Amino acid sequence: MLKVNNLSFSYNKTSVLKDLSFKVRQGEHLSVIGESGSGKSTLLNLLFGEYDLNKGQIFWKDKEILGPKYNLVVGYDFMKYVSQDFDLMPFITVEENIGKHLSNFFPEEKKERTTELLNVVELTEFAKTKVKTLSGGQKQRVALARALAKQPEIILLDEPFSHIDNFKKQSLRRSVFKYLKDKNIACIVATHDKEDVLGFADTMIVLHNQKIAVNNSPETLYNNPKTPLIASFFGEFNVINDKIIYAHQLKVVEKSDLKATVKHAYFKGHYFLIEVDLKGKTVFFENENNFKINDTVYLTILS
Repeated sequence: MLKVNNLSFSYNKTSVLKDLSFKVRQGEHLSVIGESGSGKSTLLNLLFGEYDLNKGQIFWKDKEILGPKYNLVVGYDFMKYVSQDFDLMPFITVEENIGKHLSNFFPEEKKERTTELLNVVELTEFAKTKVKTLSGGQKQRVALARALAKQPEIILLDEPFSHIDNFKKQSLRRSVFKYLKDKNIACIVATHDKEDVLGFADTMIVLHNQKIAVNNSPETLYNNPKTPLIASFFGEFNVINDKIIYAHQLKVVEKSDLKATVKHAYFKGHYFLIEVDLKGKTVFFENENNFKINDTVYLTILS
């Protein structure tokens, strides 16, 4: 289990994180979200031992995670970190990068492990390709596979699918997160993308104003967003009568007190996102059919 107790950290006397405490169990998937500059990447660096804490402690099981004041070489064998800087070896192949730190004394085991991970990150056909010729998204997948090669107990992922195109992103998420669950590897993901969270994360923390604003399951936070910040992570939302209402929770009816004027419509595939003026406020709702500009619509809030 990862235990973070009262963690605080500052850059050059500028406070970044204050009094953070949370736990991540073996095999659990935790997502960390927050606005740009909220400290998501900094938190992962601290968990990996890249920086020294101003206050607090970090433990993996009974082992304290310490910073560069105490370790000549940053990092621990049981933990891997995939940052947004992939740090690959460009002049060797994909499979050589993945197997770089696997023992040559067990060639069959090394080959099987490399083949397995090539399949997990969907790069089997690029096994013999030199890394320097790959796209940014492909390099990100190599970095993921290399981090998993020695099967860590916990892995830290900073925006792990940010460079990967939409054609591969969904299937790759399913493959990687399924692998981590199957191998009982704890995972902490810093992300701005709800697709990295919904369907995969067991718990989710929201960083805001240097602290943990909330720590709960994605389902709980989605169904009961306490602040606009939380709601905005999950999708389009409105504040109506001091309540947070998602766009899909508004429905067109024949008559109601919520009379609005259509200002714009956005085609979203299986629905239209309709922008309206409701008593001087901009409101969004989802609808199967389109509307014309200046149409009058009546809305009701679904329970």
